Amino acid sequence: MAIESLSATVAATSGVLFDFDGPVCDVFAGLPAPDVARELAAVLAQIDTTTGERALETDDPMEVLRLAPRAGENAVHRIEEALTAAEISAVKAAGIPVTGAVESLRAAHRSGRKVAIVSNNSAACVRKFLEIHDLDRFIHQVVGRFPNRPDLMKPSPFSLEKAAKELGVRASTCTLIGDSVTDIEAATRAGSMAIGFANKPGKEKILVAAGARTIVTSMNAVADAILMPPVAP
Repeated sequence: MAIESLSATVAATSGVLFDFDGPVCDVFAGLPAPDVARELAAVLAQIDTTTGERALETDDPMEVLRLAPRAGENAVHRIEEALTAAEISAVKAAGIPVTGAVESLRAAHRSGRKVAIVSNNSAACVRKFLEIHDLDRFIHQVVGRFPNRPDLMKPSPFSLEKAAKELGVRASTCTLIGDSVTDIEAATRAGSMAIGFANKPGKEKILVAAGARTIVTSMNAVADAILMPPVAP
């Protein structure tokens, strides 16, 4: 896919979808993800030793949740509950929003576009963070992880399609700002556009390869592009 300019992507956007962990909040900045993953793996091991041992190999809490179905429905419910509680604790300790996030959310809202958070994190933790930092006034919808259905997390297009429907816009006119390959893949599968947020060195190439239409290295660039007056034909 050819890379387009940021301004061209924004100009074609009627629904601005923000991934949460990365573009808006560093969720596990105050409560390290590896610690959470180990705690979840311990819970999983109580239910199924083999799956619990496999879970100990990852430092990503989301991957533990993805593994949980191997241990049965009860395991999924237990890990979902424990992960949601951990996420809520984490966002309380996460500190301030990512640089440029507030400006981007405010700009998207003031531009008259529909704005949503679309996240693999729980809706409860997203709403708690927005409430703490008085950001909920800029958001029309929060579409978090569908409880007990890790298969519907991104890269599944489910959350993007749900967000577009709830916002009352076509998925093809939505743009997701995300910092992971799964974000970009989900947008592609939903028929939406994607802006890759390369917040770490080396991310540009993998996000472009996944299908990002354009890349930013700062959320301030997103705010600036949204606020930029349209170019006259």
